[in-house]
Amino acid sequence: MPFPQKFFRWRPHPWHGLEVGQDPPHLVTAYIEISPYDLVKYEVDKETGYLVVDRPQRTSSQPPALYGFIPRTYCGDQVGRLTPEAKRGDGDPLDICVISERPIDKSEILLRARVVGGLRCVDHDEADDKIVAVLQNDNVWGEVQDIAELPAALIERLRHYFATYKLIPGQPSALTVLGVYGCEEAFTVVRAAMADYELEYGG
Repeated sequence: MPFPQKFFRWRPHPWHGLEVGQDPPHLVTAYIEISPYDLVKYEVDKETGYLVVDRPQRTSSQPPALYGFIPRTYCGDQVGRLTPEAKRGDGDPLDICVISERPIDKSEILLRARVVGGLRCVDHDEADDKIVAVLQNDNVWGEVQDIAELPAALIERLRHYFATYKLIPGQPSALTVLGVYGCEEAFTVVRAAMADYELEYGG
């Protein structure tokens, strides 16, 4: 599928028109769709690049971290093969959660983030990894290198949020959090998502 050049006419498309990061897979760009204060799930419209309302959250759970995606990544076959329980990747850019000590209440912003780990998730038989990162120059978390250095309570909040954020009352959750992995596996997932993007959209 060729990359649609029309996205460059006025502003770069946040998925296709921005760089993946300063030093991927270690330091990446994060485009933020949702802040920890949002009770509505927003996401980038793939056609226009603008932020749209996906749905109000059905539960009282709030995102415990900034949540968005890494530009120029795609969860295709290579990402899917990293999760034996999945049949394929979910066809979206790679999701990322960014930990920041100072409250950030804005979305549609770009961050430089250091990848430290991830959550292995499956949604309707599709790999739906959530990369965990820290704000690169954060005064408290900026030197963290691996998810094991973050408080266990914070990781549990992330796990609980993703296990429940698609919950429909009376139905089992469509998304399952299979486990938590450290920085080396996260680097592998980011590389796979970058490679899937190249295969899907070209350079």
